[in-house]
Amino acid sequence: MTSRRDFLKKGGLGLASLALGGTLDSYGKTVSGIFAEKNYISQRPELAKRQFTSKAVEEAIVRVKKKIKDPKLAWMFENCYPNTLDTTVHFKMIGNRPDTFVYTGDIHAMWLRDSVGQTLPYLQLVEKDPQLKLMFQGLIHRQNQCILIDPYANAFNEGPTGSEWESDLTNMKPELHERKWEIDSLCFPIRLAYNYWKKTGDTSVFDSTWEKAMHAVVRTFKEQQRKDGLGPYKFQRKTEKQLDTQSNDGYGSPVKPVGLIVSTFRPSDDASTFGFLIPSNLFAVKSLKQLAEILRSVKNDTAFSNECEVLADEVMTAINKYAIIEHPKYGKIYAYEVDGFGGVLLMDDANVPGLLSLPYIDCVSANDEIYQNTRKFVWSEDNPYFFKGTAGEGIGGPHVSHVGLSMIWPLSIIIKAMTTSDDNEIKTCIRMLCDTDADTGFMHESFDKNDPKNYTRSWFAWLNSTFGELIMKLDKDNKLYLLS
Repeated sequence: MTSRRDFLKKGGLGLASLALGGTLDSYGKTVSGIFAEKNYISQRPELAKRQFTSKAVEEAIVRVKKKIKDPKLAWMFENCYPNTLDTTVHFKMIGNRPDTFVYTGDIHAMWLRDSVGQTLPYLQLVEKDPQLKLMFQGLIHRQNQCILIDPYANAFNEGPTGSEWESDLTNMKPELHERKWEIDSLCFPIRLAYNYWKKTGDTSVFDSTWEKAMHAVVRTFKEQQRKDGLGPYKFQRKTEKQLDTQSNDGYGSPVKPVGLIVSTFRPSDDASTFGFLIPSNLFAVKSLKQLAEILRSVKNDTAFSNECEVLADEVMTAINKYAIIEHPKYGKIYAYEVDGFGGVLLMDDANVPGLLSLPYIDCVSANDEIYQNTRKFVWSEDNPYFFKGTAGEGIGGPHVSHVGLSMIWPLSIIIKAMTTSDDNEIKTCIRMLCDTDADTGFMHESFDKNDPKNYTRSWFAWLNSTFGELIMKLDKDNKLYLLS
């Protein structure tokens, strides 16, 4: 089976096109699809081969594409925005109950994080399409079921099929694809359900299964505060890759129980160096407050709502005490990881949640002084995982270091554009994204700072949909003129 880390561009665009269900001509170019324009031929699968179609999404593609003057950008938007629906959404009705399972792309498993990031770009259109609404309902139901199978798992199979990681030294189950404990895996389902509720007013998704899942979320957060011992979770893997396993019999580096929550792994699926991953702790604070609002407004559950708010306040107090440090150049900034003993890691990873993405996931205001200081730090060569070359600049991370310490994640460039009001920054980011697709019309996990044709993951639906989300945001903000 293909691992998330090791899936590389060995087959080039031809492999990606076949994976997307297209047909190839003698030059290896996809010739099927719609919206062909000049030399930019759609890379979408034929209509009959698409996994899920939405009338509202199709109408949005036509409407927005007409406004984009740059033909390559218009082509990339057309390819990328519907990519999750076209290729990864597996929707069905089980009786009268919707069920949605979302592949991450080239790996046929569902990450709780990725599946939310992949689908949220379509939420803005949900009121225009009843089928799209059912898709979201089905995903919320499926995620609740996943959490109840194991709240410590990050990725799930569609059924009890086992996986290539079943030999990991942790409490694996056949329903799990991977069992890496990441705080954000439990935050993203709350983010999805909360934003779905706010957009639609539909409370039907908050059923008894959802309630049980949310109790499991809060219980897990509390267990990983490690006030009463190390807790039930540990993880080791037989591997030569240091960041694919954990030290100290699988519990990771020691932490002082100060109120923060341990995230054994980062959203990159890399092992944390210090256990308290600050972007994820800030995400937990936001998620707990959203959960408290749902419980209070929809379920009239004052006791559980108060429990969530108390926990959120405790974590935030600890962040303010242990995670804000005085940098000699940038002033007060957020650390990436701390251990409560005084250990501090200053860096940022390109993934979400990361320090750069904090306003994107509604954890801080983009105008917050500490965030702005942090932003300057992480988008500089003082961040060990910031790379700048002839092809572009951006944040990477150790996840693809097997390819080389020079790989920029387009996600960081997208997030930078999404978290600024500076038109020049937005234009620079868009141009970089346009120029580093290796002429495939898609986003990739990462590309070499000096050579965009050296990239990882030909089929990475999360990045594709998020690029589309950026273009849709520019349309909403009346800033598509920046794309000319």
